[in-house]
Amino acid sequence: MNSGSHYDVAIIGAGLSGLAAGIRLAHFGKRVCIFERHNAVGGLNSFYSIGGRKFDVGLHAVTNFVPEGIKGTPLGKILRQLRIERSEFALCPQVGSRVAFGPNGEHELKFSNDFALLESEVAARFPRQIDGFRWIAAHIRTMPLSGGEAGSSARAFIRRVIDDPLLEDMILCPLMFYGSAREDDMDFGQFSIMFRALYLEGFARPFEGVRVMMRVLLDKYREAGGERRMKCGVRSIVAREGRATALILDSGEEIQATHVLSSIGSAETLSLMGGPPKAGRTLGYVETISVLSEPPSALGWGNDTIVFFNDSERFTYRDPLSPADLRSGIICFPNNFRYGEGRELSEGFFRVTCLANYEEWANLSPEAYREQKESLFPRIQLAAMRFLPRLASPDLLARSTVATDMFTPTTVEKFTGHFRGAIYGAADKRPDGRTPLSNVFICGTDQGMLGIVGAMLSGISMANQHVLKAPAGAS
Repeated sequence: MNSGSHYDVAIIGAGLSGLAAGIRLAHFGKRVCIFERHNAVGGLNSFYSIGGRKFDVGLHAVTNFVPEGIKGTPLGKILRQLRIERSEFALCPQVGSRVAFGPNGEHELKFSNDFALLESEVAARFPRQIDGFRWIAAHIRTMPLSGGEAGSSARAFIRRVIDDPLLEDMILCPLMFYGSAREDDMDFGQFSIMFRALYLEGFARPFEGVRVMMRVLLDKYREAGGERRMKCGVRSIVAREGRATALILDSGEEIQATHVLSSIGSAETLSLMGGPPKAGRTLGYVETISVLSEPPSALGWGNDTIVFFNDSERFTYRDPLSPADLRSGIICFPNNFRYGEGRELSEGFFRVTCLANYEEWANLSPEAYREQKESLFPRIQLAAMRFLPRLASPDLLARSTVATDMFTPTTVEKFTGHFRGAIYGAADKRPDGRTPLSNVFICGTDQGMLGIVGAMLSGISMANQHVLKAPAGAS
């Protein structure tokens, strides 16, 4: 074996957590290599090109956004520990978002990057519940950025101080859609993370999308001396006496490393050790993307950045029995961020996301798969449009649409390697990152941190805790 085959740390997967861990470790002189099976970095937060257009895969918005100068936040920690200037991410805040419930959105809560707006909305629409809501917010502010101890129910926590089921569901809907792998509930630790990320902090987006952040992270990794091998996946992890002794690459090459950090998911990592080849029941999504000839504001849709909708008496968040559950979902308008005077995206975008059943898509023939997408696309859009201002004419959206795309759970599985196309991974997280092998650790979504900022913070935290042996707050 040549001398180039041994690393201090091997990182499996070039997602956000893997890149962040690699930068942090390389800064401290560790010999690090990231192994990525695909030809693009980013994992679930990458981008792709069709017809000359670049589409963000997972980015609706960067959560945990706070204005400059606020200390003790996840965003501030990753900028400091990865030695990134705030301006390099070029984050632009949202216009404003809302939660809309009822057959046509009769019940509504607006929120923005100023928590006072949501607080005032709850006070106006649920006056009997406002003290309980304020107690929840105050309690979350005292929690560690990691979300605290896992295991308990978010619904049970909310019900300690709120007894209106509608408000309970409206609080949970955005947090579940942006981070829960658990059906009809959230782990309290995850709830704490997402409440802070969406409500106490907020949404932002780089003008050019997620690829801006990818470029920054790759540049920092290269500058720090990290190595990266693309189209070079890990086939298996060889273990002896409770430790990983080698990684076998897809090519058959053998690599050795003192430590291994895996950002590909816990079930996916365990399968490399010889565990079950697939994950259990997970939650998947479909998303439709319409490219418009004009900004959404020209259609009367300029006031919303993101809308979380639900048309039923209670919010149901579980693996549906049908290809897609059109009762609830997310509407995202990437145009509706505050990009600055004179800066507008060259085209308009209208994105709608709904829960989807993996088996319903995976068991289709190629022809039936195409037919299912063609059938569902307009139905998903119509379901979402009930919660938006009415168009001036019924065919205005169709006349304004210049291109479309749609992804399903099988798309996610194919291009990211995540079993069953699971966006948020396994329901049971590994907060300490440990696996059955003493020198292999999980970082990313299945470690428990969520969102773009959370993924990076997870990579940093696991690198600090298990390789550098430094506290997560050290710089």
